[in-house]
Amino acid sequence: MRIDIITVLPELLESPLNHSIVKRAKEKGLVEINIINLRDFTTDKYKSVDDYAFGGGAGMVMMIEPVYKAIEKLKSERNYDEIIYTSPDGEVFGQKMANQLSMLNNIIILAGHYKGVDQRIRDYLVTREISIGDYVLSGGELPAAIITDAIVRLIPGAISDEQSALSDSFQDDLLAPPVFTRPSDFRGWKVPDILLSGNTGEIDKWRQEQSEERTMRLRPGLLEEDIET
Repeated sequence: MRIDIITVLPELLESPLNHSIVKRAKEKGLVEINIINLRDFTTDKYKSVDDYAFGGGAGMVMMIEPVYKAIEKLKSERNYDEIIYTSPDGEVFGQKMANQLSMLNNIIILAGHYKGVDQRIRDYLVTREISIGDYVLSGGELPAAIITDAIVRLIPGAISDEQSALSDSFQDDLLAPPVFTRPSDFRGWKVPDILLSGNTGEIDKWRQEQSEERTMRLRPGLLEEDIET
């Protein structure tokens, strides 16, 4: 899989994408992640990629020309399954979407910045707009890193124990059950007896019940969404 991220602040993505599972997936050759500096595609001597909005108003807008050039260069080298724009008003990112995206071959992520991007970028260049939540950040770099991390960990081989990813919260529209490790008794705070019983069937049943209870208590909307679908 290949993920190309177009950004005006490449340094913001260097650390999140060079550690832990993402780093190991890159080293194994499971994913190639490229950070493309949008400023490399402007002819402005100051390397500017933003300008004032037509009609006035506060904030600067990312210009269409450097974005177009960056995307066209990438598309001239390979076909892309999705060209994603990170935006507060896009589809809300979730586990099901991460599952879908992890099965693709080539993705471009355009990290938004400033007041936003020229609308023509959204109308003619991107194929999907994704939001990580109903709030506004300084830029789309952190959302791009979050989306990338969520996708990469699902690629077969990225996690040594693939069952771990399949049992994550939200995979079955339920929150994950509580987990415990040694010691079994810490200052009188004890691990549930069922987890020490060795009875796999009963442990699985307990975990399912815990997932359902936690979801109903903490995120009942997930169950409602599952019923609707």
